[in-house]
Amino acid sequence: MLTQEEDMEIAALRGRGWTVSAIARHTGRDRKTVKAYLAGDAKRRERAPSVLEPYRDYLAARFVDDPHVLGTVLFREVGGLGFDRSYQTFVRQLRVLGLRPQCECCRRGGVDVTTEIDHPPGEELQFDWLELRETPWGQAAYVLIGALSHSGRCRGVFCEGQTGPHVIESLDGVLRRLGGTTRRWRTDRMPGVVYPGTDRLLPEFVACAKHYGVAVDVCPARRARRKGVAEAAVKYLTRSWWPDTIVVVLSGGRYTSAGASRP
Repeated sequence: MLTQEEDMEIAALRGRGWTVSAIARHTGRDRKTVKAYLAGDAKRRERAPSVLEPYRDYLAARFVDDPHVLGTVLFREVGGLGFDRSYQTFVRQLRVLGLRPQCECCRRGGVDVTTEIDHPPGEELQFDWLELRETPWGQAAYVLIGALSHSGRCRGVFCEGQTGPHVIESLDGVLRRLGGTTRRWRTDRMPGVVYPGTDRLLPEFVACAKHYGVAVDVCPARRARRKGVAEAAVKYLTRSWWPDTIVVVLSGGRYTSAGASRP
């Protein structure tokens, strides 16, 4: 098998009118090898088709829906379609196929400066809304997400509305699924938690916090990354758990709205 350098050299010499014998003497290769290569019949090792080839159309469609979909999510999805290789093989072949669209922001490493904040165990629980605009039943749905700042463990509960009583009912469901509460809660200017346009807590939410014996921190405006753990939980549930739930519902399977979890 010819090397890339020999490939280049033979092509250049042939282009300058050298004979097969002259090229063979110059490169030290057998005359038959050079002749076969120039005729296009050289025995070259052909690259085997990608093990992801049967799933190419599916993966391409998923990247159209979400160019930033997590590799772990795709790996689990194609596993359900019959892919039986390792995650490392999946990621490597995904790069070979080049299906993921190039994002200039991601290529540059992002544009925002982030700060790692130390969260002791049991100190903080972050809340956020997840709005599901596309549902099998045709109406938007709201999920209250609670994520532990220390571990990232999260739970979500469907909420019938965004009023104070609805929020408190769903919040209680989140706490029960997490096995308790932390010493502090962190939220942004969520409906049902604060007065619209302010960072003042609603009286019913204050009463709820006093009942559980916790303090509440409201993130300042335009500081979404201060509540990054909850934001990451929302992203995870949107890209992983919710698409799987839609598939189960549409296929006639059973599912429970008791909550959602991340390892």
